[in-house]
Amino acid sequence: MINKFFISALLTVMFFSCSTKKFDADRALNYCVAQIEKSIPQLIEDDKIPHNILKEDMSKDWNCTSIYDWKSGFWPGILWYTYEYNGDEKIKEQAERFTKALYPIADRSPKNHDLGFQVYCSLGNGYRITGNQDYKEIMLRVADSLAMLYNPIVGTIHSWPHMKQWPHNTIIDNMMNLELLFWAAKNGGSQKLYDIACRHAEVTMKNQFREDFSTYHVIIYDTITGKKLRGVTHQGYDDETMWARGQAWAVYGFAMAYRETKNKEFLETAIKAVDIFLKNLPQDNIPYWDFHAPNIPNEPKDASAAAIIASTLFELQEYVEPSKATFYKDAAIKILTSLSAEAYQSREINNAFLLHSTGHKPNGSEVDASIIYADYYYIEALMRLKKLQDM
Repeated sequence: MINKFFISALLTVMFFSCSTKKFDADRALNYCVAQIEKSIPQLIEDDKIPHNILKEDMSKDWNCTSIYDWKSGFWPGILWYTYEYNGDEKIKEQAERFTKALYPIADRSPKNHDLGFQVYCSLGNGYRITGNQDYKEIMLRVADSLAMLYNPIVGTIHSWPHMKQWPHNTIIDNMMNLELLFWAAKNGGSQKLYDIACRHAEVTMKNQFREDFSTYHVIIYDTITGKKLRGVTHQGYDDETMWARGQAWAVYGFAMAYRETKNKEFLETAIKAVDIFLKNLPQDNIPYWDFHAPNIPNEPKDASAAAIIASTLFELQEYVEPSKATFYKDAAIKILTSLSAEAYQSREINNAFLLHSTGHKPNGSEVDASIIYADYYYIEALMRLKKLQDM
């Protein structure tokens, strides 16, 4: 007798192999290539890195920032994904150019937790694709710098040391930087880096979530006792609301932490956090910047949060049972379908991939803008889907 579970799993695989073909990953990736080719001639200085295109600027070209900005790793990361896709040596030259520009980060004392974003998205992809030993050396040095922000009493990496009003703060975004530490521990770095990453994830899992598994943006800790003092927001609408991108960082971070540790509690956390995200999506599957913002549907959307979640869902589907995997894959494709439609792709409006991301709404910064990390996680999601389609 044929096992019923086997039949269910087989039907799931067959269903997904059909459903994924309905989304043309190559078409979307070729669109990204065309947008990149429009951007490159405008980028003259190696140490000026694209980070946003603001609606109010009425410009098609990227505003650029320094290599020390937290977003500096995303543009070279985009170029590496593009080179991985099409093998274009000219794109590789650009990826190498902007990746090398980030080297001085390794010689600077750590100012905040964003070293992982800056280095792993850029040099990490470059090393994965090319095996360049210079990239490996720089990443190991930066991982050691990031570890300097770890507070063993609290058990987390200090996110924003410049926020003097908070004794020790840890933001949910910080989960994303653990990937650099996990990588370093496996590639010649100290076991201590792995231990720090695990402990940070454990403490964050315990303290950063509400009962419904929505996440606080910031947790404030007492530096003497290590105890949680309170949860607050910095970029969300209110301390008790669900900031969309923060929730996306949580899902991505804990899915990655499970991959690196096989700690089932991390996987369960990622699943619960993504389920509440998906449950509350509006009809077009792109969240408003905060799920509880008061003027929905007249609130800005956040395409970046959608792109982060889409990318993560393609990883999460590998770790869950077949029916859940199908649900996650279909959800990711629905999100990508919306992001790839006229309403969200930049096309002729500007040289980015996507419109309608929101950076820091309470501060009035990057509202309804094209932002580089939205493009990074969009192309990462497309590449993950492309690999699934090619299997």
